[in-house]
Amino acid sequence: MAEEYVSGFAGLIGRPNAGKSTLLNQLVGRKIAIMSDKPQTTRNKILGVLTTDSCQIVFLDTPGIHKPQHQLGEYMVAVARNTLAEVDVILYVVDAAVAPGAGEEYIIEQLKGVATPVILILNKIDLVDAATLQQREDFFRARLDFKAVQAVSALAGTNVAALPDLISHFLPPGPQYYPPEMVTDQPEKFVMAELIREQVLRVTREEVPHAVAVVVEEIAERPNDYLYVDAVIYVERDSQKGIIIGQGGQRLKEIGTGARLEMEALLGSKIFLNLRVRVKKNWRQQELALRQLGYDRRLIQ
Repeated sequence: MAEEYVSGFAGLIGRPNAGKSTLLNQLVGRKIAIMSDKPQTTRNKILGVLTTDSCQIVFLDTPGIHKPQHQLGEYMVAVARNTLAEVDVILYVVDAAVAPGAGEEYIIEQLKGVATPVILILNKIDLVDAATLQQREDFFRARLDFKAVQAVSALAGTNVAALPDLISHFLPPGPQYYPPEMVTDQPEKFVMAELIREQVLRVTREEVPHAVAVVVEEIAERPNDYLYVDAVIYVERDSQKGIIIGQGGQRLKEIGTGARLEMEALLGSKIFLNLRVRVKKNWRQQELALRQLGYDRRLIQ
């Protein structure tokens, strides 16, 4: 008798820069979440779908749990916490190359209050030796009753292939919630905006990346199979606008070229990307501005 098909939801949580988005992209086999070496890259809850012959796993990648410094930060932490109550299994992703501190203790305390099974994912094992990895595992096992522990390198793909089978043991019998070819539910505009923001993170430094929001205002088909994409990069101050544009517009051109290539690789069509930069003063502290830029806390209560 064939095993019963299972399906359900798996939430990825962890500290900023633990590698959650990289892991999600590896699991679904395609880039749907942006990656950066800067913390707090993910701001919204990103949904990724993995469908196999025996299971369908719907992954929810969340913003890193951290102490918020502004209304945007509060929104991000609320998104992450809310996910804990929505899923069948929690994947707690930690950076094995970094000694655990107060931030990990805080997340562990949050997890103690949920009945959902938790799998510990020790990420970035390519950066640590076996003795350190064992120390990390011992630290976390002493603090929480994990249902399983898996050591991986999301960047290199090491041991990632073993995760779907491990996760499926905690999923109930159920149907495919999404068509098998579907890998994300994010609208095209959202994905394109994130690819642009990823390039901003790549080429800028200091405080600028976190003061940036991107809105794709128009996507239109043009002759010769070109896709016209019109997008606005929002910053909080005039000085930040100058940094993003760069001398003679060079930095904005670099951002646009990088984003266009990512879009073309994702969609398989030629892109004409029109990028503009606008100032929206202190938008991270203003609830109305946050809503206008796609961060509406009312939708996650």
